[in-house]
Amino acid sequence: MTTTMGNHLPEFRAAARRIDRRHFVTRAGAAAVLAFAANMPTAGAATARRLNPRAITKNPFTLGVASGDPHPGTALLWTRLAPEPYTADSGLPAERVEVEWEVAHDERFAVLVTSGTATAHPEFHHSVRVEVPGLSSDRVYYYRFRAGKWISPVGRTRTAPAAGARITDLKFATLSCQAYYHGYFTAYKHLAEDDLDVVVHLGDYLYEYAVTAVGGAREYTDRKLPAHYNFETLTLQDYRLRYGLYKSDPDLMAAHAAHPFVVTWDDHETENNYADETPENDVPPEEFLLRRAAAYRAYWENQPLRTPQRPDGPDMRLYRRLHFGQLAQFDILDTRQYRSNQVQGANWQVPGPESKDPRRTMTGETQERWLLDGWKGSDATWNLLAQQVTFAQRRDVPGSGFKLSMDAWDGYTASRTRVLNGAKAAGVDNLMVLTGDVHVGYGFDLKENFDDPKSRVVGTEIATTSVSSGMDGAQKPSNWSNLTTANPHMKYYNGRRGYSTFTLTQDRATVTFNTLTAVTKPGSALTRAASFVTEAGNPGLKPA
Repeated sequence: MTTTMGNHLPEFRAAARRIDRRHFVTRAGAAAVLAFAANMPTAGAATARRLNPRAITKNPFTLGVASGDPHPGTALLWTRLAPEPYTADSGLPAERVEVEWEVAHDERFAVLVTSGTATAHPEFHHSVRVEVPGLSSDRVYYYRFRAGKWISPVGRTRTAPAAGARITDLKFATLSCQAYYHGYFTAYKHLAEDDLDVVVHLGDYLYEYAVTAVGGAREYTDRKLPAHYNFETLTLQDYRLRYGLYKSDPDLMAAHAAHPFVVTWDDHETENNYADETPENDVPPEEFLLRRAAAYRAYWENQPLRTPQRPDGPDMRLYRRLHFGQLAQFDILDTRQYRSNQVQGANWQVPGPESKDPRRTMTGETQERWLLDGWKGSDATWNLLAQQVTFAQRRDVPGSGFKLSMDAWDGYTASRTRVLNGAKAAGVDNLMVLTGDVHVGYGFDLKENFDDPKSRVVGTEIATTSVSSGMDGAQKPSNWSNLTTANPHMKYYNGRRGYSTFTLTQDRATVTFNTLTAVTKPGSALTRAASFVTEAGNPGLKPA
């Protein structure tokens, strides 16, 4: 794989030189040195010149609009000014821009609710985020931005129900893993047309790997992508440019404009299979943390996230909790930033004492305690754990001598046991784990003891397939027979691309696996491949 030469910004490179490797022990040690390099806007904002928006001669809203993390009575709105999204400066000088925003009850903005201005700082790559207060709970709103003579596309968002509200249903979707070079984002075209309250993205929003001039498997004949995309991302500029490419996809923009998103990352937003401060490749830890700081910074700039998620150097608190009345509580996890390093790499291995070591953690102690304490205080009918990698046990072959994925929770069995025991102790009756990463659709019953098929079912896991990663896939991949036989708690397995949709009520959860026949060509039709229900108080997947 071709890579860049790692030309970090001077501020980032100076920070790396100040880290004494002999005293480098933890992520926190580097964070103190790197913080100034990744939090430049505070000082810069006071001195940056102001650009007259009338001087913007090209449409700056080429990346569309988005909203995220619904709260009762507030909406988080996002856009980024990028007249030329495939260039390093996105076609704007290093000057701040005042951007107007409006929120209305209708798409034509005949009934305006509120409006204001926000600053697009060059230090944040001219991204804009507005936390709009004073809205009604559980209501649809429309929004748009204006810079000079240019008006953004109209976005649709929805606020969350009030705390304690008894709502009748909640409709949402999950998706993950969208390698640009593996195909078109057709899943998003269909997602934009669905009737949903919220969308949950479970990671691998972009990939660090090179994208050829023809867009890889997209095989463009009507355009040629710039050569700087044909390198692996390492620096802040690299990651920013890659988001410019991904977010310019029209189907992705349509989905963001149609629904509020809740996002969490996996590994490829930074580097494949990294674990905490340990990179995939053999580079010094301080060098990897420069890369991580760059990746986290670009992620923040390009996602509809609220202020508490703003990064601090190579650290960013992404785990958080969202409530939808008394019906649903979403706990959004980060299973990359705090995990123990994978046993024997991130491959499939025969499990042994090391993978079962009780000291190993997928979440880190602080996040694990936050999760279990949050369940103790939950009064929701459904508790949804949105996270990245396969949670249920997944043997690769029947019988003895099986292997497990050391990158998934199977490589952190003590951590998984603590989570399941914590849910039991908190009285969480309706646990549903939402998973990405694997580029296939899985439906699992979660077992009290995975090694005993007669063990009690304690919850459900739905792994959504990829948007494009893995290219077209197959309904029954080559290992379909082995996996379904070796794991009787696996109730569904499909290897096509697509996404999953859910409807929650007080009585049941219904999940539908939606698949596409192809992503290497645009315009594939959507198939409702299978539907299952799990009843409140009676966990276990049953065909709908």
